[in-house]
Amino acid sequence: MLFEYAHQALPVYVIVLLSLIAGLTLVLPFVNKFVNDQLELFFLIMGLAAVTVSGVWSWELVLDAVKAPLTVGGLPVGIFQVVLVFGLLTHYFNRCLYPPITRLFRKLNIRLFYFLLVLLLGLFSSVLSVIVTAVILSEVLLVLPVKREDKIKIAVFSCFSIGLGAGLTPIGEPLSTIMVHKLSGPPYNADFLFPLQHFGIYIVPGIIILALAASIMLGRRSSHHQEEGQPYSESVKGIVLRAFKVYIFIFALIFLGDGIKPLFELFLNLVPPMALYWINLLSAFLDNATLTAIEINPNLALSQIVSAVIALLISGGILVPGNIPNIVAAGRLRISMKEWAIIGVPLGLSLMALYFIALLPVFLTK
Repeated sequence: MLFEYAHQALPVYVIVLLSLIAGLTLVLPFVNKFVNDQLELFFLIMGLAAVTVSGVWSWELVLDAVKAPLTVGGLPVGIFQVVLVFGLLTHYFNRCLYPPITRLFRKLNIRLFYFLLVLLLGLFSSVLSVIVTAVILSEVLLVLPVKREDKIKIAVFSCFSIGLGAGLTPIGEPLSTIMVHKLSGPPYNADFLFPLQHFGIYIVPGIIILALAASIMLGRRSSHHQEEGQPYSESVKGIVLRAFKVYIFIFALIFLGDGIKPLFELFLNLVPPMALYWINLLSAFLDNATLTAIEINPNLALSQIVSAVIALLISGGILVPGNIPNIVAAGRLRISMKEWAIIGVPLGLSLMALYFIALLPVFLTK
C-alpha cells in the first residue's frame, strides 16, 4: 500500500535516485578523504543533482540560494557578511581580543569556564542569533591553550547548546522565524514569545545539561593537558576564502533541501508523531528551516509541533551541515565532518533518546 501511494505521487526512478543522493550525502564524507576535504563542492554537486532529479528548478530557487547566505529575515546581515567582518576585525585587533580570553581561562576554574561558555552561548544565541554566537565561540576556542581534540569536543557541545537556545525566539535562527510566521494566525496566533512559552521548558534544561556534561567530561581532562595558545596566523586572503566557502555551503544546502523535499513530503503524512520525531534526524544534514517549512502548519496539534521542533533543533548539531553554528565553527577550527561526527552522533542520539522519554506524555496527547 505504501509503495502504491509512493508510486502514484512520484515516479519510482525519482524515489530511488533521491534516496541514493541522500545516502551518498550522508556516507561519502566519512569514507572518502577527497570528498571530506572538498565538502562545499560535494554538497553543491549533490544539491544540483537532487534539484535536477526532482524537477524543481526555478529562478526563484536560484535567487533564494543566492540570497540565503547574505540575508536573515529579509535583513542584509547574513552568515557571509558576519563571518567576513568578524574575521577581518579579529585579524586587525587580535592582540586586543585574545589576551583577555586567555587570562580569563587561566584565572577561572576550567570546569566553570566550560560550563559558563556552553551555558551563556546557548542562552544568548536567542538574542544575538546563531551566526554571531558561533563566530564568538570559534574565536574563543581558537585561542584556548588546550589540545585540539578538546577544542573539537567543546565546539560540538557548544553548537548543540547554541542550536537549542536559538529556538527560544524568532530572531535566534530561521527555524523559529518560519515556525512563528506559519503559526501567526488562528488557532495559535504565535507572536515573539510563542517559542519561549511553549519550548522553554524543554530547551533551557537541555542547555544546562549540555553545560554540565561539558564541564564534567572535559574539565578534568583539560586541566592536565593545557598547552600554549596558538598565535594568530590567518591572512586576509584566508578570511575571504573561508567566508566564500561558508557561502557555497549554505548555497548548496538550499538546493539540497529543496531537491530532497518531494521525497520527504511523500512520506510525511504517513507516519505518526513518534516516528516523525526520529525521521527528523534528517536535520543532521538537511537545513532544519526547510524541514520546518514542510512539517509545521496550523492544523497540527501543539503536541505535534513541540515534538517535531525539538527533534529538529537537536538533530541539527549531529553533523557539520546540520546547522549554521556547526558550519561556522568547523570552518574556523578546521574540523572535518568525521571528527565532528565522532562526538556529534553519540551526543545527538543520547539527547534524542532523553528528549523522547521526556516527550512521551506529549506524544500521547491527542
